[in-house]
Amino acid sequence: MNSQNFSLSEKLVSCSYVRQGLQARRGHEQLVRVLLQQGKCPEEGWSESTVELFLNELAVMDSNNFLGNCGVGEREGRVASGLVARRHYRLIHGIGRSGDIAAVQPKAAGSSLLNKITNSVVLDVLRFTGVRSVSSCFVVPMATGMSLTLCFLTLRHRRPGARYILWPRIDQKSCFKSMLTAGFEPVVIENVLEGDELRTNLEEVERKIEELGAENFLCVHSTTSCFAPRVPDRLEELAVLCAKHDIPHIVNNAYGMQSSKCMHLIQQGARVGRIDAFVQSLDKNFMVPVGGAIIAGFDESFITEISKMYPGRASASPSLDVLITLLTLGANGYKKLLAERKELSALAERHGERLLHTPHNPISLAMSLTRLQTHSAAAVTQLGSMLFTRQVSGARVVPLGVEQTVSGHTFRGFMSHTDAYPCPYLNAASAIGITRDDITLCIKRLDKCLKSLSKEAPAEKIHAIYSFILILLDTFSS
Repeated sequence: MNSQNFSLSEKLVSCSYVRQGLQARRGHEQLVRVLLQQGKCPEEGWSESTVELFLNELAVMDSNNFLGNCGVGEREGRVASGLVARRHYRLIHGIGRSGDIAAVQPKAAGSSLLNKITNSVVLDVLRFTGVRSVSSCFVVPMATGMSLTLCFLTLRHRRPGARYILWPRIDQKSCFKSMLTAGFEPVVIENVLEGDELRTNLEEVERKIEELGAENFLCVHSTTSCFAPRVPDRLEELAVLCAKHDIPHIVNNAYGMQSSKCMHLIQQGARVGRIDAFVQSLDKNFMVPVGGAIIAGFDESFITEISKMYPGRASASPSLDVLITLLTLGANGYKKLLAERKELSALAERHGERLLHTPHNPISLAMSLTRLQTHSAAAVTQLGSMLFTRQVSGARVVPLGVEQTVSGHTFRGFMSHTDAYPCPYLNAASAIGITRDDITLCIKRLDKCLKSLSKEAPAEKIHAIYSFILILLDTFSS
């Protein structure tokens, strides 16, 4: 409905009623106007009706929704199922063109606008969550691992003679396979144990650079978000080393956007040294379906180069999902979720000796299972399986001595991020979206596991596990 149609409506319905409707319509349009003008996440979230009105307006700009359109090409936005069309708000053409995922499609002005707005809004979120100097980003319809691979393949053109990627160990298969898929040989740097924490071995990093030659390294592949007792890499020091030796630096920031500390590390690393790109997951940071990531950096030309490396068009679903989410939450709504998540990580100062001391990890915490291991090695893994069968997901039990071969490389002590961590442990993460109800239900189900294990495990160990969970609950009460 435009102004002319509203005027015509006054012939059919009282003009005062029509004008009231016009004012309501203009309220929606004003929100859209501000979004297009500023390109930022709105401070307050939109209603679902405003979001749907906006998406429908975008959809009618695509050629597949033109009245009387006659498409005779091989890709004309044809969809057999109406259900599928509605699921995607009839935005069928996807994003990008064959030569650039960020390019505008002549047939799909609406989808192209969706892509541009999403990237702009996400850039704003990256800035207000801590990386203020980030210059460019784009949403890519691949999860974190493949997005890292895309970054490595782009660097290949800049460093054609490179063979290795220097990688401080993190026991997550997709991180390791992202380097192999790109055709490079990971040089694994074992972490060093400092107290209970596993930290970056900077001396070994520099020694390997000197041994193999800086020109033979494609990049350093570091990590922020991780499970305790591993902690984020020493990003500032690594960034300085990369600048010193002229080696690119790619950061795996998978679920680090929800942590102000992880984002601060990236900002500081870029300030004092070199960070070329950092990659984060959409589902972990924005509570949307799996399948998307954000590739961001401080040099707009390099980020554009990565986007042009993506072959062909791409699905618009991840961009659509994250845009709907951010428009619905608004900046204040997203910040509120981050604040609620941060409450859980604040417990690190109150854990005493029952929890592993990992103050440099802002997202995850861990508790020793040494006495349970001493009583019965099987009891350690049994605790994990009992929790899983009771639908307690995310709590990880890490036993000793696990070996795992990933694409021909054998990791000893797999899942613990080191060959021989001193003890088995249980860890949990304070991820965005976690609620007090989640913790309460976890305690109820864990109680059943403990009653069963209490027949076999020492009483003091049961008390330690109870303390671990009660600390989590206490955090939501403080």
